Amino acid sequence: MSGTRPIQEVAAQLGITEDHLLPYGTDKAKVRLEAREASGRAPGKLILVSAITPTGAGEGKTTTTIGLAQGMARLGLNTCIALREPSLGPTFGMKGGATGGGKSVLVPGEDINLHFTGDLHAITAAHNLLAALLDNHIHRNKPPHLDPRRILWPRVMDLNDRSLRHLVVGLGGALQGIPRETRFEITPASEVMAALCLAEGHDDLRSRLERLIVAETDNGKPFTAAELGAVGSMMILLRDAVLPNLVQTREGVPAFVHGGPFANIAHGCNSILATKMAMAHADWTVTEAGFGFDLGGEKFFDIKCASAGLDTAAVVLVATVRALKRHGGIPKDRLTEPDAEAVRWGLGNLRKHVESVRIFQETPIVAINRFATDSDEEIAVIREACDDMRVPNAVADHFRDGGDGAVALAEAVVKHAEQESRPFDPLYAWSEPVKEKLHRIASAMYGAAHVTYGYPAEQDIDRIERLGYANLPLCVAKTPLSFTGDAKIAGRPRDFELKIRRVLLSAGAGYLVPMVGDIVRMPGLPADPQAVRMDLKDGKIIGMT
Repeated sequence: MSGTRPIQEVAAQLGITEDHLLPYGTDKAKVRLEAREASGRAPGKLILVSAITPTGAGEGKTTTTIGLAQGMARLGLNTCIALREPSLGPTFGMKGGATGGGKSVLVPGEDINLHFTGDLHAITAAHNLLAALLDNHIHRNKPPHLDPRRILWPRVMDLNDRSLRHLVVGLGGALQGIPRETRFEITPASEVMAALCLAEGHDDLRSRLERLIVAETDNGKPFTAAELGAVGSMMILLRDAVLPNLVQTREGVPAFVHGGPFANIAHGCNSILATKMAMAHADWTVTEAGFGFDLGGEKFFDIKCASAGLDTAAVVLVATVRALKRHGGIPKDRLTEPDAEAVRWGLGNLRKHVESVRIFQETPIVAINRFATDSDEEIAVIREACDDMRVPNAVADHFRDGGDGAVALAEAVVKHAEQESRPFDPLYAWSEPVKEKLHRIASAMYGAAHVTYGYPAEQDIDRIERLGYANLPLCVAKTPLSFTGDAKIAGRPRDFELKIRRVLLSAGAGYLVPMVGDIVRMPGLPADPQAVRMDLKDGKIIGMT
């Protein structure tokens, strides 16, 4: 089936009526929040797709999510997808797009990868409106007087631009504002993005925006967006952005694509609203969490599921031959050379992620995302390791064959999910002290022996405790390419030291952000950006993969 059906037909397949649709053309639409309650059915089962530690090129987790859903549809199952929206930063930087690959893609892919329905622009505008109102408050010297050295709210844009990480604004004289240091972050790192993705509805979003801490007064008291009077105008800008977006896969499987926080600097999951909307209209919802299980997977359970009352029927762990070779020490230019022993060297990374999934009382299904250069011997090494760990596994050729290539994986997932399972156990209790929560994550998820704190991080924790926010969950920001804070250390390092630079308070989102090592919240472009290979010719976009 080609995914070119009118969006009204896709919605009808889910039981969503046209009066709950806001069409954006013929192939995409927003869905009113009232449609969830109107479904009148019990929520379906939720499947999480995560992965081993990725390499720089990514290992096809989104492609596998889409392929799995298409495979389940091939089995005649009522299936829906819930995914994050792509960011222009990675699209023009490293990835070139984030709507799947081969025959397991979302459509209309170009629209989704670019401006889509304008959600990221709305979030950017709402975030920057708050920044502008804050600077105007300072310029007008309104009460309460704010300490220019303690202005906490940055600006954002949805592009990679390292030159904006640290800058000075307000130069040029008395009419141009108050000179002060500030920074830009990428829109997926915006606390407004996180607040929208964790909100349960309009009222909850408003409450989260009201709690945003933007500055401190001269006496150290937090100053919020509510006190600034900014929330009403922000809600206007976010009026449509809060509504989930409905599209479809190439094979016509419905897909909600909504929200886009990165998992290395935010919580890495699509919106709760979209996930629950999908579950309200389908027997099976397939979703993903960004990067490896140590980042997106852990946050999915300890932040998203814990706050929204969600649980999974199954967890899929994506593994690839080439990623395991990289974790076994094979350089990038030799990954296509058949080498079963090199795959064996990298199995420690897979084993660690399997152990981590089991901490949450889940047994993962390993999806071996097959690439054209993978040999049967290399695949056999992974399957033998899975059998040794007693975890179900299946080889998936969904990139080449679409849903037909993922039927075996779908059968394994459904078989596992239909067995009786116990509710997930969170890794920690939110009420535990900050350092105890962080030690649990560092030791259980990463394999660290010690967690050390720089002096600024110690001050941050003292301030968080003083303000009464220590009982929030943790959203660790670190490189996605390693269990450690060093992207160059692959495989399964053991007994290392995890260094915490800062611990940031995101009161509106509802979590704390420990910053590991040199992680930044505004990415830079790579040496060879995807943007230089893209063009528009005869009205058609080329070079966007």
